[in-house]
Amino acid sequence: MSEWWTYRLTSFLLFSPRTYYRTIDLYNLGVWPAQLVCLAIGLAIVALLATRSRHRDRIVAALLAACWLWIGWAFLYERYAQINWVATWVAALFALEAALLFFVAVSGGRITFEPPGGCSFSLAIALIAIIVIGYPLLAPLMGRVWTSAEAFGAAPDPTALTTVAALALVRGRIRWLLLGVPLIWCAFTALTLRAMKSPEFFVVVALALVALLPAIAGRSRATAPSRAARDAR
Repeated sequence: MSEWWTYRLTSFLLFSPRTYYRTIDLYNLGVWPAQLVCLAIGLAIVALLATRSRHRDRIVAALLAACWLWIGWAFLYERYAQINWVATWVAALFALEAALLFFVAVSGGRITFEPPGGCSFSLAIALIAIIVIGYPLLAPLMGRVWTSAEAFGAAPDPTALTTVAALALVRGRIRWLLLGVPLIWCAFTALTLRAMKSPEFFVVVALALVALLPAIAGRSRATAPSRAARDAR
């Protein structure tokens, strides 16, 4: 048995880049025109977050939950698991995220998104719009066919990134519970792309870090008053 230090990230890759993107290609062809519905859902999330609608929190959470459940079953379990056995377990995590969004946010009504306005909010909304509209363009930009494009609501990467950007706007510590699975997927797919030597690795990492900024800024704003109160005592 080889020593552990002789292993490289590519040693754990169970498929070739061609097989990976061919899987996405066949999946897209099989579910078309669901991508158009997913695009409408993504734009609806942007529009809802930009309003002060009374029910926007639950509607956005419900839309995200539906996307996570669909991808977990239709892509991860039905397609991706054929080339990567880990995908079966990841599909269960996607179902867990859908359940958390539904029971915590939709049924329990325990999340509240930040109201429109402010730099952090503008950053998150702009990032969500960029991912929903622009992420599928990475396929032709990387020299792949259009049918291998990854769309929000249909593919896991843009969906996880959009979810991170949206949930970063949630008030309170509950957001970190909901952010767990999306961040795990971002790390998982980043390692996969790195092993495949795909330039999309840098895109995923950069977008994930930027998407988290509103949550980090929100934590800083929350701790500042408590520190001031302690200093005043």
